[in-house]
Amino acid sequence: MKKTILLSFIFITSLLQAQQVSIDPAYWWSGMQETELQLMVSGENIAAYTPAVSSKNITIKEVVTLQSPNYLLIYLDLSKAAPETFNLILTSGMKKFTLPYELKERNSERLAIESFGSSDVLYLIMPDRFANGDPSNDQIAMKMPYKVDREDPNARHGGDLKGISDRLDYLFDLGVTAIWLNPVLENDMEGGSYHGYATTDYYRVDPRFGSNEEYKNLISDAHGKGMKVVMDMIFNHCGSDHPWLKDVPSPDWFNNLDEYVQTSHMKEMYFDPYASEFDKSRMVDGWFVPTMPDLNQRNRHVAKYLIQNSIWWIEYSGVDGIRQDTYPYADYDMMVDWIEAVEKEYPQYNIVGEAWLNNPIGTAFWQKDSPLNPYNTKLKTVMDFRFMGLSHNAFFEETTEWNGGLHGIYDHMTYDFIYPDISNVLRFLDNHDTDRFLKEYPKELSGWKQAITFLLTMPGTPQIYYGTELLMHGNKSRSDGDIRRDVPGGWPGDKTNQFTTEGRDAIQNEAFDFLSKLLHWRQGNEVIARGGMKHYVLQKGVYVYERFLGDKKVLVFMNGTSKEVEINLDRYAESIQGWSSAKDFLTGKTITLVETLTLSPKEVLLLE
Repeated sequence: MKKTILLSFIFITSLLQAQQVSIDPAYWWSGMQETELQLMVSGENIAAYTPAVSSKNITIKEVVTLQSPNYLLIYLDLSKAAPETFNLILTSGMKKFTLPYELKERNSERLAIESFGSSDVLYLIMPDRFANGDPSNDQIAMKMPYKVDREDPNARHGGDLKGISDRLDYLFDLGVTAIWLNPVLENDMEGGSYHGYATTDYYRVDPRFGSNEEYKNLISDAHGKGMKVVMDMIFNHCGSDHPWLKDVPSPDWFNNLDEYVQTSHMKEMYFDPYASEFDKSRMVDGWFVPTMPDLNQRNRHVAKYLIQNSIWWIEYSGVDGIRQDTYPYADYDMMVDWIEAVEKEYPQYNIVGEAWLNNPIGTAFWQKDSPLNPYNTKLKTVMDFRFMGLSHNAFFEETTEWNGGLHGIYDHMTYDFIYPDISNVLRFLDNHDTDRFLKEYPKELSGWKQAITFLLTMPGTPQIYYGTELLMHGNKSRSDGDIRRDVPGGWPGDKTNQFTTEGRDAIQNEAFDFLSKLLHWRQGNEVIARGGMKHYVLQKGVYVYERFLGDKKVLVFMNGTSKEVEINLDRYAESIQGWSSAKDFLTGKTITLVETLTLSPKEVLLLE
């Protein structure tokens, strides 16, 4: 939220002139653990003014002018501050004006935020593509031209916060416990930047999605239904139409500002023992794409701005967690400082960082307390992209006696030893940047059901992509829009409404019911959320694993073949001990566990 004010200069001659000045952040809170506050004041030739404050409890620590005369950075000491509204007084010769500034009282509930974790299942939503609850904000005036066209996969489609808020009951009934929204901040970019990853105002929700207040209310309403909300943030870059690029504060505000340099995307250089300094710089300082200029977090003022912004959103909205985009692309030391600053204010907070690596060893390098990394990242949660990639084939192809199919899943799980905290590994089948788990509409659900069952019973924190329950499908090779389709029924006038049982076909309702049943079963299930895991080398293409905690356990049998298979049970004696039979949660059938077990093609059993 940016505070913009029309100010009147008071001359000795009493001549008045109007000037537009803005302050980031628009207000703050007393009682924060961090007592230094950076104010970024923006306005024409604002650097010519000398600041003072009217409060006896607040002092100015530092005033910084930058190369552009249109920015003034004021650092305040709030160590003795109490909730109050004081004046920021700016003087230049005979010109003088005041800006009222408020320090609010902290909401005690923010200190008790219970962030997301392995007890949760995150449901990822791209707001522009989920549902349009307020058509009046579809085509509103912005600085940059754009269009709303649902036939164009790369244009804005009109989804918004109200569309999500109106469907909280749907999400509650489905059984998810946390909602991760792709970025909701202003992307006032030519063409529209519907995905949200090109920020042009760090303190403003994009008005085409709604208002700051609507975002705050959405979080409050989700809390009322027992659901959490995770905010997507981007520190590595902003949008090319951000005011900072139109009027660059200082030459070192961005990296490679004079000549475009593309990042190499080679995150491996962080642990590559042979990496050159050139490649290290190219990775971190190169631009993600031409429309996303690379911010220089080594500039202490940029770093302070971004850190404060994230804390502002937590304190303002009560959002329960953060997903940080392009995590390794930003300055390493600054990101450590950021996590420490957030945890200083909110000790139980969880942050998941997007470190897209295709090897679990590389992924584990980024997790807090990793013995592989001599410089602790402090990052609690990392994303298992390797599992995502494997899953797209493993649950559909034939599992033979020695390779293929579920052998890849078994092999992947053997590398879980590399993580310092397996419960804080985000597991997923797809997201907004990958092919959909289903490339095409399925004729039957056996592979899909196995994947869903494994995702929701494996160690870690599961995330599902919006529309998974509706069998939404797509291939990134066709376009990003193909993996980010609108949910039918989310827009006024849609012919079908797949948010309702009546609007779904038979196979969709089968999928919805299956996923919902598992999601509700997982809620409060400590065996799955916190328990250990034991698995067995595949026998005849069948994968068997146990989740256990204390004297409770869950046993899963998964036939990766397209044939009926009979397996001997003696090799699983340590897990079956004490069970002569068990109930399959998925079907309600009682399964006899004596000597042998016969599994139908692609069958999955979830035994309690």
